[in-house]
Amino acid sequence: MKAKYLFPKDLLWSIPISLLLGAGLASIQEGAWWIGWMGFSALLIGGLSTLVAAARWASPEKTLALIVGLAFIFRFAGGVATYLILPVYGHDDADDRAGFVFTDAHRRDAQAWDLANSDRPILDAFSRKFAYDQYGGLLAFSALVYRYLSPDAHRPLLLVLLSALVAALGVPFLWKAVAQTFGEKVAWASAWIFALYPESILLGGSAMREPYMMTFSALAFWGFTSWFSDAGRNRNAWVWLSIGLLGMILVSPSVALFTLVIFAGWMFFDNERVRISWKTALVFGIVFAAGLFFLSASLNRSGEFNATSPLHVINDWFKSAVKWDAYQLERESGWVQKIFDEGPAWIRLPFVTVYGVLRPVLPATVVAPTVLIWKVIGILRSLGWYALLPMLAVSFIVGSASGLEKRRSLWMWISLLSWTWILLAALRGGGDDWDNPRYRALLFMWQALMGGYIWVWWRETRNAWFSRALACEAVFLLIFTQWYGSRYLGWGIKLPFGGMVALIVGVWGLILGVGWWLDKRRA
Repeated sequence: MKAKYLFPKDLLWSIPISLLLGAGLASIQEGAWWIGWMGFSALLIGGLSTLVAAARWASPEKTLALIVGLAFIFRFAGGVATYLILPVYGHDDADDRAGFVFTDAHRRDAQAWDLANSDRPILDAFSRKFAYDQYGGLLAFSALVYRYLSPDAHRPLLLVLLSALVAALGVPFLWKAVAQTFGEKVAWASAWIFALYPESILLGGSAMREPYMMTFSALAFWGFTSWFSDAGRNRNAWVWLSIGLLGMILVSPSVALFTLVIFAGWMFFDNERVRISWKTALVFGIVFAAGLFFLSASLNRSGEFNATSPLHVINDWFKSAVKWDAYQLERESGWVQKIFDEGPAWIRLPFVTVYGVLRPVLPATVVAPTVLIWKVIGILRSLGWYALLPMLAVSFIVGSASGLEKRRSLWMWISLLSWTWILLAALRGGGDDWDNPRYRALLFMWQALMGGYIWVWWRETRNAWFSRALACEAVFLLIFTQWYGSRYLGWGIKLPFGGMVALIVGVWGLILGVGWWLDKRRA
């Protein structure tokens, strides 16, 4: 991506818009107005120029520029709206009163301002003192912004603006990588999903690590596919791959490690395109080892684990986290506690996993009482996940029926690793309605790719299994909604939880069994 993709005429609209928007943002934040105006305007001019150049570099199509623009507008507008609305119409807690959707963002923001407003070096973000950012990278980025763009006052919307700009930057890189690998049809579908997915919009309008990870994933994906498709001759591709992986290691090393595993499998299943040299294997091995040690050191910043190797630290931390989250789920829900007390011990882990995959649960979001702003946020998040879930559910069917043998193997690998991450996020997040979706979103770029690929596949084939997946989801939503409604609103018969699950599974079996029989009969 070069400066030639930014034309002088672009500055005729981007600079005035940046100055006006910067002036408005400065007026609703504390501190000297002119300092805030300069800080917001500088970030906007640089960010908008980068988005314009990236969109033009990726494709001459104006549609891509539209998608990038909408991705930024929805995220930033949503972030500003929640910042202004939550203190007035939200819950009476510290996060809502401060205008933060996520507790982690609130705590990290406070520590970033403390670090920026002190005489300590920014690298102190990686020390044990700042426990609210597990890895330190995002805290360091945030403190840099505060120290040099807002030295006089605490302006949280600066970090919201930066998050929205970074999140939108992932769109052109994702589009270019997918278009090169799977074609433009899949690229357009994936880009729209990446830009408009509600959970991604909510996270992109908050000072969270997920929007950074989505864009770092897209940068690394473009670098890898560019290098791989050119048989290893494109040296510029290493720049993007390195930026993406380094960003992941600083913000969330576990995602960097998982991404390297995906790339390694890609090279194995599609290795007729490039010869894997010992130098390439060595570089991947060094990056993997560095990410592993950085992850284990970050997880053990408190000194809680006494294991002797990084793998033992990660294993001990994960087991402790899963046990704690399962305990939290049991403690916060009476009917979950009843299931755990009356059911066999082996049911706990599968239950936590399945319940985690279904979060945020749409029936619970619709029926459970809460304030309006949180009701709207919850419904949008749930609708987004339940729109994407049927596509992900049929991913293995798509992989087993698409393309040549190696391409099938590659798609099955992507599906397997994406679902492995979704299940790990469900285990790690327990039954929490916020941790599960945001852990899942750390690798959302791959889920957007799967959704785009499957959407194009279904439109071209009209395969009946996608319709059956939709029917199974509809059955789940109808029966589960009635179950929640009977408890909160007195709707109809109050089925026991086990009876409700048995009814759902029975109808699913009927739908899938009849579908399989029809396919066999046609064959």
